[in-house]
Amino acid sequence: MVASEQPEIIWRRSSRSIEGNCVEATLTLGEVVAVRDSKDPSVQLRFATGPWSAFLGRVRADGFG
Repeated sequence: MVASEQPEIIWRRSSRSIEGNCVEATLTLGEVVAVRDSKDPSVQLRFATGPWSAFLGRVRADGFG
């Protein structure tokens, strides 16, 4: 696949983001979730979808989401 054929990555921001302090996430081609800070988008953390879903479930259950 050449670069022009790669799908565009769409980063989604947290609904809790305030004044440019944003957490962004996207689902990549390998079923991996990439997470970054909008102030330094060059640094990304990557998680398999299973553990990421478990993390979000726990955050929501604890009243943070």
